[in-house]
Amino acid sequence: MIRFLSVFQRCEGMMNIVWYRLPVSVSSTCYCRTSYRIYDGGKSYYFVPHRFASSTPVLGCHFFPTKFISATTAWLSRLRKFKVRASGSRQYLPPLFSVAPMMDWTDNHYRTLARLISHHAWLYTEMVVAETIVHQQHNLDKFLEIPEMQHPVVLQIGGSNLSNLAKAAELANAYGYDEINLNCGCPSERVAGHGCFGAQLMLNPKLVGEAMASISANSDVPVSVKCRIGVDDHDTYDKLCTFIDTVASLSPTRHFIVHARKALLKGLSPAENRTIPPLKYEYVFSLIHDFPHLDFTINGGITTVHQVNSALQKGVYGVMMGRAAYNTPWATLGHVDTAVYGVPSPGISRRQILQQYQKYADSVIGKYGTNKPSIRNVVKGLTYPVEERIRLNN
Repeated sequence: MIRFLSVFQRCEGMMNIVWYRLPVSVSSTCYCRTSYRIYDGGKSYYFVPHRFASSTPVLGCHFFPTKFISATTAWLSRLRKFKVRASGSRQYLPPLFSVAPMMDWTDNHYRTLARLISHHAWLYTEMVVAETIVHQQHNLDKFLEIPEMQHPVVLQIGGSNLSNLAKAAELANAYGYDEINLNCGCPSERVAGHGCFGAQLMLNPKLVGEAMASISANSDVPVSVKCRIGVDDHDTYDKLCTFIDTVASLSPTRHFIVHARKALLKGLSPAENRTIPPLKYEYVFSLIHDFPHLDFTINGGITTVHQVNSALQKGVYGVMMGRAAYNTPWATLGHVDTAVYGVPSPGISRRQILQQYQKYADSVIGKYGTNKPSIRNVVKGLTYPVEERIRLNN
């Protein structure tokens, strides 16, 4: 294996991380699915983080000791192919870690707090119904406006009407989201109980494929699907493969976020649907093997950064965390940049984050009605005692 790495100038927006470009002749084990790829001017480059190269340059290059090769290969297994988003001048690290879309939780106020804690985690909006976007064109800022500091942000939309989904994607373009995601996994009666919507969509993969094609055709950014491993008694691995294959064949969708539980549309509450159906992570890992041209983010039951790293080492494209990132943001998001992305810690304290968030809160209180937002609820995860945060997380 080639042992020298040329220094690559850090990209704007990547904080203080330093990356080293792999030579063209480097072993293929560091290419494609096991390396972090940036597209720049039509050319592809592959990088490894500075912490796997020695601090002493050798003949103008950095030495790459043999003893670090296995460690680097393991680290690179996290950094799969990733195309830098063409959103103005913004560039981001890949979605190794993301915060799940949660209704009534991942609103603008939470996302602002989350971004103050982590610079690189990918954030998702609450689900916004396509019909809401279409029929609220005079008031879109209320539903779609995002501050520049929140990026990267993914807009999750819900619905099954192709024309409304297409129009919603078109209207969302003006707000500069970095990806659009279709909800095919929510078992809540507020979602799945309204016709072919949410998790119910998994029973009609052809419709989902057509929906994703419509969204993509009217959007300037990549698209993705968030789904379960099955619905009710339609929960075999073969049926899941049929869903994935159909959607990918009918649309440009290449990223699937898979909650590794099936959804039971009747008899269980949304909270019970997050705990009672058993986790089947093996389904997601099998998808990675059976669909090597697609990217899979795993979701469900992951509550610590250690579990995130463990899943990444097994080859998933990314890991999505839900309520743990909301209830215990300091214990989760507070370690994402350093432990998952390998970026040096900015050394900011919880007190400093609260002081910064106070400025934001003062600017938005009352903007959308009395007592909106409830700032106290949003920051509880930073101010509660450790024992109480653990209780909430459980």
